[in-house]
Amino acid sequence: MKLIYTDCLVVGAGLAGLRVAIAAKERGHDTLVLSLIPAKRSHSAAAQGGMQASLGNTVKGLGDNEDVHFQDTVKGSDWGCDQTVARMFAHCAPKAVRELANWGVPWTRVTKGPREVVVNAERITIEEAEAAHGLINARDFGGTKKWRTCYTADGTGHSLLYAVDNKAISLGIPVHERVEALSIIHDGERCHGVVARCLITGELRAYIGKSTTIATGGYGRIYEVSTNAIICEGIGQALALETGVATLGNMEAVQFHPTAIVPVGILTTEGCRGDGGLLRDKDGYRFMPDYEPEKKELASRDVVSRRMTEHMRKGKGVDSPYGPHLWLDITLLGRKHIETNLREVKEICENFLGIDPAKDWIPVRPTQHYSMGGIRTTPTGQSPQLKGLFAVGEAACWDMHGFNRLGGNSLAETVVGGMIIGKYVADFCDDNDLVLDTGLAKRYVDKVRAEIDELIEGKGTENPWELKYAMQRVMMDYVGIFRNGPELDEAVKQLKALLARSVNLGVSCKKRHANPELVEALRVRRMLKVALTVACGAAARTESRGAHAREDFPQRNDKDWLCRTLASWPDANALEPKLSYEPLDVMQMELPPGYRGYGADNAIAHPDTAKREAEIAELLAALGPNASREARQQALMPFELPESLTPANERLADRLNGLVNTETTGSPSMPNIAGDDNS
Repeated sequence: MKLIYTDCLVVGAGLAGLRVAIAAKERGHDTLVLSLIPAKRSHSAAAQGGMQASLGNTVKGLGDNEDVHFQDTVKGSDWGCDQTVARMFAHCAPKAVRELANWGVPWTRVTKGPREVVVNAERITIEEAEAAHGLINARDFGGTKKWRTCYTADGTGHSLLYAVDNKAISLGIPVHERVEALSIIHDGERCHGVVARCLITGELRAYIGKSTTIATGGYGRIYEVSTNAIICEGIGQALALETGVATLGNMEAVQFHPTAIVPVGILTTEGCRGDGGLLRDKDGYRFMPDYEPEKKELASRDVVSRRMTEHMRKGKGVDSPYGPHLWLDITLLGRKHIETNLREVKEICENFLGIDPAKDWIPVRPTQHYSMGGIRTTPTGQSPQLKGLFAVGEAACWDMHGFNRLGGNSLAETVVGGMIIGKYVADFCDDNDLVLDTGLAKRYVDKVRAEIDELIEGKGTENPWELKYAMQRVMMDYVGIFRNGPELDEAVKQLKALLARSVNLGVSCKKRHANPELVEALRVRRMLKVALTVACGAAARTESRGAHAREDFPQRNDKDWLCRTLASWPDANALEPKLSYEPLDVMQMELPPGYRGYGADNAIAHPDTAKREAEIAELLAALGPNASREARQQALMPFELPESLTPANERLADRLNGLVNTETTGSPSMPNIAGDDNS
């Protein structure tokens, strides 16, 4: 048995995993990252449109702050998120953007003076302040009150991943590439590392760490068509599930992005609509104002996806060999804008569709895109059940997104969550010793080796590719944008049958080293368990909340369902997860449940909502009208952060106000607004 030990072990080399590794390394801890692929090939690179942070630099972002970002995030989540986590995130996002600028991210910058933008299908001119010249720019995104999505054209994820990976390289953080974790090593109370297999040699290794952080991304590839990279198969979530101890949270919360191209499902960024693009039907008619007259194309993602699906169900979709679709029209933005700010979209359209989006409409329809569910953690990123097991990014249910994620909040969560949780991981490594229980590690290595032996030497006849495709079809057909009881019951039935069949998996290629068929066989049984947690959670939740839309239960039911779904796997022979629920305490919320702003307000109220609203009114009245924004927030819902992240964020408006104040008192100095701090 090959044993490798470290202080901070990170599984996954995307933005979230690398950011945790950097935080631990900067505190002096030995750090090691495992990755299926080279770090710069991680799915984080696919993020196009940008990351949200309330900088308030642009004229369309003036007045933005942590409060507005927090409120947008909570409403976007359909009140399913952990509001403490949403507060932590909104406070730290500006710090992360500025840190990334110092690490080399070439953020698109504000240019002073007039510029043309498209808003609600009209070309208008806005005037950017001279004081904002050179500061980080922002574009509009769905579900936000202010323009706050910071970007580098439409290659933001690519820029961020390269900068963060280069930072990790500069710190000497090793990344073991082409290595796949297959089991978590634990004693029922504490996680001690993982068993991983080298995809090239087939060697099994026990990686032992003081802390283990799962940062393996989402589980989109349990669906047949997804915008996710093919490596996003939910294996990190499955490993936690298979411990029988750690729980997964809100696995039924699966987001469909409105504008993936047909038929391949590659994403066209929300930046297309944020910059002024329109959705049209088969007649060329712009239909979104009929459904959402206020936000139109920039309603929240789950809302736009449902409206598009409803419109196609009315026969307004464009017929194609791949089923109906709608059109995304960005021609009105003009060729210069497209080739400057949406150049990746242009290349995707040219290479995969053979069209020029500066003059042709883009065929799109909603496609599986993001997993709000994941490994359930506390606000510090640690599993409540398994000490030493952390999760971050899309692999985690931290739970910042609740039942729907706003565009731009995912890319932000990777680096903001990684920055915050990385400090808590470093704290854990400070306070806990490395436990080298070689007997425990050997038991888990032997268990994985026995699984591989059975696949290669056993008499199983089930084809892993066939089981995987059948699972993906079930999820696509029955656990999609719109859900109902009979279809969800059918999904659970068929998935359980597939999981039962997976006991008899076999492989035709008997090689133990580089063997794609063996890799698939090792993954598919774990993927089926993840798919079952999604389907079972969706079948049990008899309400509609965010991206979970039940046609047979169309109301959001705060009275009975204002809770987080928790899923655990009872034992190795079980065919479905055990579900339990974690209530969300309305009396601790800064923003009690209310009207989200889309469609009819048909929510069933929680009995504590009115009581909490009255309590909030009393608390604010007691503070008086002159209380600061920060004092009001702390009175309603105090939250904690690592000390280095607690200072207030400075914005352009604050600096200009400071200038006015210093001029009034006769101080001669003027702050450098345009300049060198990369703000």
